[in-house]
Amino acid sequence: MAKEKIALITGSAGLIGAEAVRFFVKKEFKVIGIDNDMRAYFFGAEASTVKNRKQLKKSLKDKYIHLDIDIRNRKKIESVFKKYQFDLIIHTAAQPSHDWAAREPYTDFDINAVGTLNLLENFRKYASEAVFIFTSTNKVYGDTPNSLPLIEEESRWELPQEHKFYQGIDETMSIDSSLHSIFGASKAAADILVQEYGRYFGLKTVSFRGGCLTGPLHKGAELHGFLVYLAKCIAIGRPYTIYGYKAKQVRDNIHSFDLVNAFWHFYQNPRSSEVYNIGGSRHSNISIKEAIEYFEKRLKKKANLVYSEHNRKGDHIWYISNVNKFKLHYPEWDYTYDIYRIMDEICSHQKIQFT
Repeated sequence: MAKEKIALITGSAGLIGAEAVRFFVKKEFKVIGIDNDMRAYFFGAEASTVKNRKQLKKSLKDKYIHLDIDIRNRKKIESVFKKYQFDLIIHTAAQPSHDWAAREPYTDFDINAVGTLNLLENFRKYASEAVFIFTSTNKVYGDTPNSLPLIEEESRWELPQEHKFYQGIDETMSIDSSLHSIFGASKAAADILVQEYGRYFGLKTVSFRGGCLTGPLHKGAELHGFLVYLAKCIAIGRPYTIYGYKAKQVRDNIHSFDLVNAFWHFYQNPRSSEVYNIGGSRHSNISIKEAIEYFEKRLKKKANLVYSEHNRKGDHIWYISNVNKFKLHYPEWDYTYDIYRIMDEICSHQKIQFT
């Protein structure tokens, strides 16, 4: 009889973590989830992931074991690795906002960088044959994308079609000599640690540098979760603040399922110390202005907009991911959601919640 596969998923009640739990249980993994609802601490009770946690436990029963553990706690993390023999570690737990990080730099760095180190070291000691997948961020590139020769169009900022990054920013962009934000710096530290544990110790590791990660179960807040928070504000008439750039800043968005499916493809044929930019690419991207107009039509409500001339420090004006490297390595992976299917799903969820 084949040995039962076991996955450790941190941030297991969050958007990507919960998606990964459901996905890998369907792939016949037993999942050990770690999540202590720090999102409520970061963004308030409205952003709490407790509901997701309860739904996972109710629907998956003994296939999912939830542990209310802080990834900063070395002894408890080590005890988990001693108890279970993991085949896969998916690390999604994080402090995810560059605005919030400036409030508590120690908390941000301890969670994003030191917490990642805790997991990596126990992975090396107790589960060295496993695969380690890390959800990094495009913020490791800092504000370098803002130096691109952007052109102002009617509804968005855009690159000239002949520019080498027109199809999206690839992994050749430098992470040096830029303003990262405290959050970007802590995630860059974690990203490099993940690479180094792969390269130095010969382990199977990957950093997925995500654009905007989204889906209807995202607990959107003003400081994190652009599309879901915008839809929520329009649905309930809450003021939505636009920070600079004439609302024409562009984001690519990848659905949580498509991202976790990329994890699955990597797990089946893992590499060492790999890095991939991952996001919606040219397949799924939108500006804030375009998103407002679409949500207003779909929800049949006008947005209550507040405009601030001051952009968020280090905020990207335009960011689209080039996913060609990942597609080259894993040609069977592809998107199942484009930007409009994502937004339609979010709208349907908002109607269920607020009408």
